[in-house]
Amino acid sequence: MPDHGLRITNLRCQVAGKEILKGIDLAVEPGKIHALMGPNGSGKSTLAFSVTGHPQYQVTGGSVELDGEDILVLPPDKRARAGLFLSFQYPAAIPGVKVANFLHAARQAERPGDLPPAKFRALLLEKMEQLGIDPSFMGRYLNDGFSGGEKKRLEMLQLAVLAPKYAILDETDSGLDIDALKDVGTSIAALRASEEGRNTGFLIITHYPRILSYVVPDVVHVMIDGRIVKTGGHDLAHRIEREGYDKLREESAVVA
Repeated sequence: MPDHGLRITNLRCQVAGKEILKGIDLAVEPGKIHALMGPNGSGKSTLAFSVTGHPQYQVTGGSVELDGEDILVLPPDKRARAGLFLSFQYPAAIPGVKVANFLHAARQAERPGDLPPAKFRALLLEKMEQLGIDPSFMGRYLNDGFSGGEKKRLEMLQLAVLAPKYAILDETDSGLDIDALKDVGTSIAALRASEEGRNTGFLIITHYPRILSYVVPDVVHVMIDGRIVKTGGHDLAHRIEREGYDKLREESAVVA
């Protein structure tokens, strides 16, 4: 039996010669929600990009295993096929590419030939209904003219269609108003409750604890200056909301 989980061990990474990650240890289990919190510039997005294989992020040490498989040796597309998903903080717009065609191509790239067109369309309509997304989305161009909330909800639809083993959501709450934030939060909760998503492990990267009001994490990690300085339960997110990050920064400096 493989060692189930997305396991990050002593991961070190640099960008343009500057070390950003300074030995990260973190494990996301199937069916669990982990929240990674921290102030701006702490290295949260660097962790997401280094795990998923962005070429500008140079891993200089450590390992990342997905269900026992070393994925650092794989190119980004094969990491995705292995079951890894990344939602971007700022999804790109691609005029001329329809949402339905993009989602079909993405599904085919990861699972070639698993669904004929009619069954894929049925799956897509089912997921859109589950997430409360208007079917007119299918005919729109990818993120072209979308509001911030629509872009994030479309990423939740991508997540539902691809049904990965592990999903990294990089500040998916960034720039959202309260209504859009609620929509995204309830979408994540709906995905987690679905048959396909109940075994998906989530790593939700966020600066503020707002989204955690809608998606209750099993574990909360706090990253400061390229290191995880605290791990706890949901109450840790409440503490950050009350006190901010300065207190934890002071505590981690004392320990160091």
